[in-house]
Amino acid sequence: MKIFIAGGTSGIGLAIAEKYLEQGHEVAVCGRNKEKIDKIKKVDKLKIYKFDTYDRKSFEIAVNDFSNGKLDIMIASAGNYSNSRTRRLTQEEAVNMLKVNISGTINAFEIAREIMLKNKKGHIAAISSVAALLEYPGASVYSKSKRVVINICEAYREALSDFGIGVTAIIPGYIDTLKLRELNNNDVSKKPFIMSEEYTADIIIKSIEKNREKIIFPLKMKIVVSILSLLPKKILSLILLRKSINK
Repeated sequence: MKIFIAGGTSGIGLAIAEKYLEQGHEVAVCGRNKEKIDKIKKVDKLKIYKFDTYDRKSFEIAVNDFSNGKLDIMIASAGNYSNSRTRRLTQEEAVNMLKVNISGTINAFEIAREIMLKNKKGHIAAISSVAALLEYPGASVYSKSKRVVINICEAYREALSDFGIGVTAIIPGYIDTLKLRELNNNDVSKKPFIMSEEYTADIIIKSIEKNREKIIFPLKMKIVVSILSLLPKKILSLILLRKSINK
């Protein structure tokens, strides 16, 4: 299979790419950070492109170059995070989050859709977050943008289901990535139900294979979020704000 992973130069995207390579598939990733790209150049048989996912033209050129008209799986894993719960974002931070998390995801879906419709088959997946499942006053820009990602998946699934194209919304809890460690002074011990990149990648790949519409994991996190979502929104907001301040 030919698999393109947007944002696959580090973290969970790279873990997925490496597992697909181990299975013998053709895999391409993209990113915008030169340092990250240089680090993965040693990964055998991995094709790497450098561009921002919200740059539609560059995105399209890269996917067309890799796919040559045949694309089996597109995974939108690029994401941008800045904490807006405990401080005010700069204009640049806010815009970058919207561009990467929303515009980049739409670009991935649109570019994959055009190729897959011609072949009448394919699968598109996008990585959101359990943070997107809790709606309350004062929710972060990040969580709201990731809620949009889920909505994008639902809309495209409805639109493409009759044409042989599957869509999966990936909604994980905490993943033990370098980025998460950087944001928490290398201490992720207080993150509940945290998962390894390898375990998370396995779950995502299996979910795509089974053509799951949506996967929320791990199960314990799914249960906790379900319970929290039953609380009045103002109380939920106070709880999560206190957690953000004290983390």
